Amino acid sequence: MSSIQKKKDVILIGGGIMSATLGALLKELVPDWDITVFERRETPGEESSNEWNNAGTGHSSLCEINYTVEQPDGSVDISKAIKVNEEFQVSKQFWSYLIDSGLINNPRDFIVPLPHMSLLQGEENVAFMRKRFEALSNNPLFAGMEYSEDRAKLMEWIPLIMKDRAPNKPMAATRYETGTDVNFGALTRLLFNHLQSKGVAVKFKHNVDDIKRTSDGSWELKVRNVDSGAVERHSAKFVFIGGGGGSLHLLQKSGIPEGKGIGGFPVSGIFLVCRKPEIVAQHHAKVYGKAPSGAPPMSVPHLDTRLIDGKESLFFGPFAGFSPKFLKFGSMFDLVTSVNADNLVTMLAAGVNNVSLTMYLIKQVMLSKEERMADLRDFVPNAKSEDWELLEAGQRVQIIKNTAAGKGMLQFGTEVISASDGSIAALLGASPGASTAVSVMLEVIKKCFPQHLAEWEPKLKEMIPSYGVSLLKSPELISKIHASTAQTLGLNK
Repeated sequence: MSSIQKKKDVILIGGGIMSATLGALLKELVPDWDITVFERRETPGEESSNEWNNAGTGHSSLCEINYTVEQPDGSVDISKAIKVNEEFQVSKQFWSYLIDSGLINNPRDFIVPLPHMSLLQGEENVAFMRKRFEALSNNPLFAGMEYSEDRAKLMEWIPLIMKDRAPNKPMAATRYETGTDVNFGALTRLLFNHLQSKGVAVKFKHNVDDIKRTSDGSWELKVRNVDSGAVERHSAKFVFIGGGGGSLHLLQKSGIPEGKGIGGFPVSGIFLVCRKPEIVAQHHAKVYGKAPSGAPPMSVPHLDTRLIDGKESLFFGPFAGFSPKFLKFGSMFDLVTSVNADNLVTMLAAGVNNVSLTMYLIKQVMLSKEERMADLRDFVPNAKSEDWELLEAGQRVQIIKNTAAGKGMLQFGTEVISASDGSIAALLGASPGASTAVSVMLEVIKKCFPQHLAEWEPKLKEMIPSYGVSLLKSPELISKIHASTAQTLGLNK
């Protein structure tokens, strides 16, 4: 038995950071729009946005070595680092607006200052690190970055990593003191609390089973109450599919041509976690190394200080794993049921193209705890097995699509897929994900509401002062934004 509900202006599918961010932006731009959110779990942010399911780095390219690539001529391409950094600056501006407007009270509830560092060993890697530092530090977005090969300085920065380390291997590190640790789970919950206070209907334990186009061009959703099994029909002029790994299936059900031929490949993550205060107290930074050969970008090893529920802990990883589930709380049939006539060739080509990745994942899945501890000891030489526990992180679904480079190419990153008329959009992909949520949701707004952009521009500039401006071409604006967001978000030490 189903009932047909009143048509909404906007329906957001998924209770994670992406839907929360888009909802918060739209509620500021058009307060009177009728917005409803459907989330199949009991609370917001239980999947990839949850603080235990991601690294919380606040990706800003300050430490991620894989965002800077050495070219055949020896130069270092920092274009991706610039893009991600600019996107994180946009997120910080919007979060500052929320604080300044009293829409969120205390920034410490979701963001704290924490040094971001990169660390490499060996002569060849150190030579690369010097060139990388030179390229980044000459860019105004990365002004203030420090560099050292001095053991005494490294001991001051990262004592846990340097303690009991063999003295004869060259090492180099970069450090940016005002990096961040972001609790995206807490931020998601804060945003949903704000949305509910503004009259947004947030329906938990409601699963969107199907979605189809209606004769008037809007979208009708078949929504099932997870507890009772009761089915309702909801329609909206605009639908955003922000269900993490669950987005691909709904995009396929929508039938829009833009979603055809796209597949997904799930990769899970496992962290080693230490909660012992006497060990945690010896490390205060996020320190990123270099991914092993053949490893996917999301497997870059890093040792992170995390602040969760008021307590500090250390995360090391991630180790890649494999599960056919597209969500941590998903189905073992997610991968199989995502393959259809439209993407079968793409998926088969992906299998051929990614043999090395498949072998890497198999090896990672087979690792014992002690083998994982051996990887940790590259970072912390005296790490003891009894001080660390294994933690299963969230599922990530990498996009597989046909590109100019070939069929079945695995895409690392996020991508907005939208209908030509802008009536529906879906977000697919993974890292840097949550850190760039505001930029990604601005892309959704640009693609799906072009007729409103001129009208909305003043408010967008109020919320995000750099809106429509390239920060790279505006060094003075960079300094101003760094100063104002650091002040508002409490990032000054």
